[in-house]
Amino acid sequence: MKLWCTDDGILLEQENDFYSIDLTIDDVFRADNPMATVLEATRTVATLPDRPRAPIGQQEIWAAGVTYFASREARIEESDAAKDAYELVYDADRPELFFKSTAHRAVGPNDAVRIRRDSAWNVPEPELTLAVNSSGRIFGYCVGNDMSSRDIEGENPLYLPQAKTYDGAAAIGPCILLQDVPPGTGTEVTMSILRDQEIVFSGSTTVGRIRRPFDELVEYLYRETSFPDGCFLMTGAGVVPDPTFTLNPGDDIRIYIQGIGELCNHVEVRP
Repeated sequence: MKLWCTDDGILLEQENDFYSIDLTIDDVFRADNPMATVLEATRTVATLPDRPRAPIGQQEIWAAGVTYFASREARIEESDAAKDAYELVYDADRPELFFKSTAHRAVGPNDAVRIRRDSAWNVPEPELTLAVNSSGRIFGYCVGNDMSSRDIEGENPLYLPQAKTYDGAAAIGPCILLQDVPPGTGTEVTMSILRDQEIVFSGSTTVGRIRRPFDELVEYLYRETSFPDGCFLMTGAGVVPDPTFTLNPGDDIRIYIQGIGELCNHVEVRP
């Protein structure tokens, strides 16, 4: 089952049929059993509009860092100052978790993600993203794009919030896959970047290469922080463009996760 958000409300997709739901997305995240709550609220047959929106209400978006070996290597490569810290956190008991975005700064499918005007090295980061209810239960999965200004983060690790958190720095969608079990370890995460309709980067990984269990990431996040409306948690990037690559305005980013779908965004810089 998949949950879609539209300008008129939320829709449930079952076996390629769509049904309207008498709930808000926040109602789903607040429910003790989101899947059962959605099924009970299903109403009439509907159709999916051409332009669904980000499946987010009042939820915050958080992110986990250095959960893939490829991410560990990229962080070490970009930052001499924090090299030891990135090496240590990959094997440490406590994961790296950081705040990524409020709902109003995030964008959805076919919307524009942004690169910073004061950064010269910007990349997208494709991430399986967890939908977590208010009590810390993982009930769904979507595609996420954790945009990153690598030169800002590499200059000083204390600049991480500026490298990661700004308007248009997070994209999620195209829907939420509702299921109690995580995608299988062989589930592919692929990303391609097009410039002038030609592919200038492509890469892939699998969910099984994520080092940390999802329940562990959520447990650390919820230890001392409450989420009355639930939250999204990006689980780390295993596809990282090489150091010579940076995004340009006008590029198109396509991130696909098996079983969930494709999240497409174009790149802009604020005027």
